[in-house]
Amino acid sequence: MSRIVLLMLMVSTYALASEQGGGHSTDILWRTINFVVFAGIIWYFVAEPAKSYFSGRSRSISDELQKVQDKLNESKAAKEKALQKIQDSEKLAKEILEAAKKENKVINDNIMNQCNNELEIIGKQSVTMMEFEKRKMVREVVNATLNELLTEDNNGFDKKAMVDVILKKVA
Repeated sequence: MSRIVLLMLMVSTYALASEQGGGHSTDILWRTINFVVFAGIIWYFVAEPAKSYFSGRSRSISDELQKVQDKLNESKAAKEKALQKIQDSEKLAKEILEAAKKENKVINDNIMNQCNNELEIIGKQSVTMMEFEKRKMVREVVNATLNELLTEDNNGFDKKAMVDVILKKVA
């Protein structure tokens, strides 16, 4: 209903504002009055929706800006967490590297000690084997010499002959 009244006022304003060949002196006065009435009617009907539209628009822009700010703050916090994790990871990597170097040195020292011990054992075994082989060889020489002496004629068996036989076998 208010729209119909508004439409009629607008049409009447246009009709009253038109020039009809009458006096020109008061024409500006009626035009001004018509404009003020028209502007008042427009203001009455348009002002409240325009205010609510613009305040709602401002509120929505403000909300969107706040959301963007929140996301920005979240991404900054996530970036800081990621940088902290990177620093922690680098520190952990250094610690692991140092521990690995220490462990490597310990293992290397253990292996060297084992090798030295095995070399000593092998050296002792070789000395023992040489002594064993030497005794074995002496036994064989003595056995061979005794067998030779026993198989020979006992006539010329004196100390000098025995020394000669032993010297022949040893040399």
